[in-house]
Amino acid sequence: MMMQTKEDSFHLGVKALIRNPSREILLLERNPKFSKACWDLPGGRIQKGESLLEALKREMKEEIGLNNLDHIQPFITTLTDIRIQVGLAEVGLIFSIFLCEISSAFSPQLSHEHIDYKWLTVDACLQKLKHYPSSFTEKLTHLI
Repeated sequence: MMMQTKEDSFHLGVKALIRNPSREILLLERNPKFSKACWDLPGGRIQKGESLLEALKREMKEEIGLNNLDHIQPFITTLTDIRIQVGLAEVGLIFSIFLCEISSAFSPQLSHEHIDYKWLTVDACLQKLKHYPSSFTEKLTHLI
């Protein structure tokens, strides 16, 4: 007989809030073949043995073909309401989001996980990221 615990389980994911020289933010549209269709920040979950920054850089290379981020700084770490199935269990997600600056124009080369991208103002991002925690969206409103 399996014992029920009161503790919840979570996976930690890294996300990149990539800002270009025009101060626009990169959003990706998820491929509905692989996950719920929505707009999202690039990123993913950490693999065994990776640091947060190693995972962030790997995800940027895999998802958008970006090999070089000019400036990376922690933005927010936040608990989400997102639940995902992992084997027989359902786990929550914690996002560690980094503000990443790029100094030149960049056109993402999307992986199979995404079908489109847009460079958007903060206000436009807020409209597309309503599924993100309010702790993130409130901080995003103050991003200059």
